[in-house]
Amino acid sequence: MLSGCSVSATGKQRGPVCAPIGVEVDKRPPGFELHRATLADVPHLVELIRALAEFEHLTHVLECSEKRLGDALFGAKPAVEAIVAWTRASSLRTAVGFALYFHNYSTFLGRKGLYLEDLYVRPEYRGQGCGTMLLTALARIACERDCGRFEWSVLDWNTSAQRFYQGLGATILPDWRIVRVTGDALERLAARSEVRSER
Repeated sequence: MLSGCSVSATGKQRGPVCAPIGVEVDKRPPGFELHRATLADVPHLVELIRALAEFEHLTHVLECSEKRLGDALFGAKPAVEAIVAWTRASSLRTAVGFALYFHNYSTFLGRKGLYLEDLYVRPEYRGQGCGTMLLTALARIACERDCGRFEWSVLDWNTSAQRFYQGLGATILPDWRIVRVTGDALERLAARSEVRSER
């Protein structure tokens, strides 16, 4: 089961400090740097996504390929965006983490939101500030783009991640459940005759 996490940028709750993503932060960990993903990063992103699937015990549902991800990020109609975290070492630079995100919309707020689909940092680089850097960068993007909120999901067994998110000001939403239709069920639902879609 997944629970939702949300950070409000409405001003009524304590939210992220808004600053341009490109601004250097003196207190940032010296070992990492963030870059918006480029086409050359796609193989590294797929490798990190595979590592995430292994961590979450979900390799049996992993279908992402370099072509699919490349099209989603840089195709004619991009569907997602990504930030990649790299080590700062001048040699043997390593992609250690990533955040993949897109916009959703809140009818209640009447504003778009920023939805974090996946956040991952390799285990050997955790606890060094990389995850905080990624979330802070996304919070800044949300503020720059006038998003009403910034939200994501977390697995119910990943209590360490939940504590980490709450420490950054996020709220776990206990009353919501994710509803999903996929595979054959999606095809059956689309084939129902009650409604004819107008294209």
